[in-house]
Amino acid sequence: MSEPSRPAPPADNLVTTSHALRSGERYTATAGTMVLREEVYTDGTFDGLRPKAEMFVTAYTLDGADPLSRPVTFAFNGGPGSSSVWLHLGVLGPRRVVMGDAGALLPPPYGLADNEESLLAVSDLVFIDPVSTGYSRAAEGQKAEPYHGFTGDLESVGELIRLWTTRNARWMSPKFLAGESYGTVRAAGLAEHLQSRYGMYVNGVMLISSVLDFITGEFNQGNDLAHALYLPTYAAIAHYHGLHGDRPLAGVLREAEEFAERDYPWALARGNRLTADERASAVARIAALTGLSEDYVDRVNLRIEHIRFFTELLRPRRQVVGRLDGRFTGWDPDAGREHFFADPSSNAIMGPFSAALNHYLRTDLGYANDLPYEVLTSRVYPWSFREFEGAHVTVTDKLAAAMRANPHLRVHVACGYHDGATPYYAAEHALAHLPVPAELAANVEFKYYEAGHMMYVHEPSRLRQSADLAAFVLGQQA
Repeated sequence: MSEPSRPAPPADNLVTTSHALRSGERYTATAGTMVLREEVYTDGTFDGLRPKAEMFVTAYTLDGADPLSRPVTFAFNGGPGSSSVWLHLGVLGPRRVVMGDAGALLPPPYGLADNEESLLAVSDLVFIDPVSTGYSRAAEGQKAEPYHGFTGDLESVGELIRLWTTRNARWMSPKFLAGESYGTVRAAGLAEHLQSRYGMYVNGVMLISSVLDFITGEFNQGNDLAHALYLPTYAAIAHYHGLHGDRPLAGVLREAEEFAERDYPWALARGNRLTADERASAVARIAALTGLSEDYVDRVNLRIEHIRFFTELLRPRRQVVGRLDGRFTGWDPDAGREHFFADPSSNAIMGPFSAALNHYLRTDLGYANDLPYEVLTSRVYPWSFREFEGAHVTVTDKLAAAMRANPHLRVHVACGYHDGATPYYAAEHALAHLPVPAELAANVEFKYYEAGHMMYVHEPSRLRQSADLAAFVLGQQA
């Protein structure tokens, strides 16, 4: 009796289509899944390669370009649990979502337009969906949990980058990493991982809405740092909603930063050693900057947790403001609750990006898959940070190690003033503490936008950011 035949191992499932930029230049789009395999050994004997995951990628390459001089940018978002749809259809790719903006959102089914400012004009693009996001999944018979954590995530995305680079003969191309939100943790970690594991040195890292050191945003008992670093963002959001009168935003931010740098940390550190006059002065200053009442600031003991702020700021108007983007407002079912029911900025962007991506992949890029495209999934939780047990999560050491080993590595940091998820002043704090010499610290540049976490949903910011990113890739000053 013959043995039953084994199913064929999974193969790459890639679809290639041809397109043109408005300039007339042709480019090739390749969308689909690439199989990651691991080497299997039994008692020291090599047993072959075993499929472990199928990762979804969307790549754009300019036709006829010289691979020795043509840059390639590997891009991904964060979460953890986010696909790459936001950078893909928000700012970098050749097509973009049309959704309106805060206070003027378009109705479903929204829109999709050519992105005349796409980074494809100066760099090839590879968008990567980590395992369990987008159409990426663990291979049949394999578990997804090993990829739902800091190291497993780095290793799988790094392996995908190595595979794509090797198969497309791009080892000698200038290479860039672009990450947003938790994707900045991944990008900073990858800069070091690609060097140490594969000897792949990159030219630049783009950190969009960055969070490199988690202690800067953890509102835990005894950690006063986050309260100070969030203060300028609270002031910016209050300014947007008219709580600073006709003062220029720059002046409000300057005052908030000065207070957050010196007097505020001092007041928090003093605790009950503050005199009544000192406490009253701090309460008044915090209230004036944040737009909250002095009574509220006093009741929370000078410490304003971020979700409570978004819920409290516009309570007199029976509205809440967004966490991802404080320019957005919404309504809660209970105007007396401490924590809002949902983030209105997240609600505003989810529908437009989901509709655009699901339409675009099948109709424009010709890729068909009946699985749900996981735009932003909770299936990756619990996310493992076991490598940091007993310590807070940080990748500043990894980014610094990559910069010291490769002194030509440049870092671009993009910040939204109204981003309540990854505050700009926290990013400044983390990068000011990079353990690198002064001459390497000069390789870091900051760009700021009057918008939120996905700053590109604000049209003026999208145009400026597109120019800033292109200038960074080209090694120029925008």
